[in-house]
Amino acid sequence: MQIRNSIPDLHKFNLTHRHYKSRMRADMEKSEYIPRKALNTVQEMTRSFPCVMVTGARQVGKSTMLKQIIPADMKYVSLDDFRKLRRAQEDPIGYLEELGTPLCIDEVQYAPDLLRAIKLKVDEEDKPGLYWLTGSQRFHMMKGASESLAGRVGIIELSTLSQQETNHEAEIPDFFPSIERLREMTPDRRSCDINTLYERILRGGYPALHRDLNRNINHYFDSYLQTYLERDVQALTQVGDKNAFLTFMQSAAARTGQQLVYADIAKDAGISPKTAKSWISILEASGIIALLQPYHTNTIKRLSKTPKIYFMDTGLCAWLCSWPNAATLQSGAMSGAILETWVFGQIYRALENRGMRTKLSYYRDSNGAEIDFILEHEGKLYPMEVKRSSNPTAADLKALNGLPTGKAELQPGIVLCTAREMMSIGKGHYCFPISAM
Repeated sequence: MQIRNSIPDLHKFNLTHRHYKSRMRADMEKSEYIPRKALNTVQEMTRSFPCVMVTGARQVGKSTMLKQIIPADMKYVSLDDFRKLRRAQEDPIGYLEELGTPLCIDEVQYAPDLLRAIKLKVDEEDKPGLYWLTGSQRFHMMKGASESLAGRVGIIELSTLSQQETNHEAEIPDFFPSIERLREMTPDRRSCDINTLYERILRGGYPALHRDLNRNINHYFDSYLQTYLERDVQALTQVGDKNAFLTFMQSAAARTGQQLVYADIAKDAGISPKTAKSWISILEASGIIALLQPYHTNTIKRLSKTPKIYFMDTGLCAWLCSWPNAATLQSGAMSGAILETWVFGQIYRALENRGMRTKLSYYRDSNGAEIDFILEHEGKLYPMEVKRSSNPTAADLKALNGLPTGKAELQPGIVLCTAREMMSIGKGHYCFPISAM
């Protein structure tokens, strides 16, 4: 696929979708704030840990979510304010003593020394619920937390809105690929047609684009990228050529759902493979992408060492690739890859919202047979395959025949597809509608 060397054409990227907007507007107007499923996990962690850290990409709603449940006696400060930031950097211990506890600190990544100061205060007071921390550079924050706050911090990653959140389905159980859980999700009553599904995929999940369905998506993502480059990217590393980095992002977006080959992305952007690897790390550290590692057991080596790349938000991914509307995306060359990316995002969000530390991977054997996702949890393997079909069969899971399970117990395979209901597809396997995840 040819990658363009500029920001997507704002005039060609028309996402009006009047029927979609009219259908969704009534629900959006009920409340400007869209409830987040991660709230319960934050509250549970607050009762167990002295610190709770919420990470995630810029503008996914970290601060907004916490403000919905912030205790009356908890102070809130944002280190986006340069005066507060300077004070926190110059005298972190004194700054914390002035503010007291409980305390919520937004954008804490700008003052990494605060984490060591927080450790001292936590050890002094020794009780749960002292600090809430947020930031958009998860790797740097989590590294600092693991070094300074080991055993004292609960960490949750917040992504853009899930499908359940945009549909205001807080009462629906989070997705998990067990047969019992899937039935609890009442898919037959909640699924939609494939056209509506691709409209959801194209819009993505950034909260601002769901609070105001009339907001110009081109302007939003253009502003988002500029802020992202100026704040997050420059904070992580010095990128001299921003145009090259944007081209690199477009090249990465065009390869979502594929195995990551640094040389190919580097060629598109006119950079070295070493630089491409460094820039991939930036996208991952700032929550724009995730890398899915290949499956292996303790008794076998990985058949492949190459991870797959997934954009965390399909709206941003589609915009970078200049898809003008849902219909062309649905019928275009990226139709299957963007659908798989959407599914990955829904699984990832469901696990993170519940604070589940499980292992998600993909499987590909030496003959190219593949299983899109394998979830390992409590000694069980849950295989999932994504198909852009409304009539999948057990043959879609034939790669399971060669899957080495080690000591794990293999569970029924699930084909995530465009059908409208959950059905048995033979050999103990089931299909489940993507639009009801």
